[in-house]
Amino acid sequence: MKRDVVTVRLDSDLKPLLEKAVRRSGRTRSEIVREALRRHLLILQFEQIRHKVMPSAEARGYLIDEDIFKDVS
Repeated sequence: MKRDVVTVRLDSDLKPLLEKAVRRSGRTRSEIVREALRRHLLILQFEQIRHKVMPSAEARGYLIDEDIFKDVS
């Protein structure tokens, strides 16, 4: 798999947190950063979709997550 290289500048408080995660997990910095980016992008995608469908959901009486859970459980 071809991978692109991206350079990321870390705030001084993030570097020790990343290094701690590397030591604890046995994974590489790249693996942890890729996974964090993947999760963050999926969350952003979810939030965009949610924002788009909220007017329709509210019109059907879905105001909070629990309203949906009641109907699907």
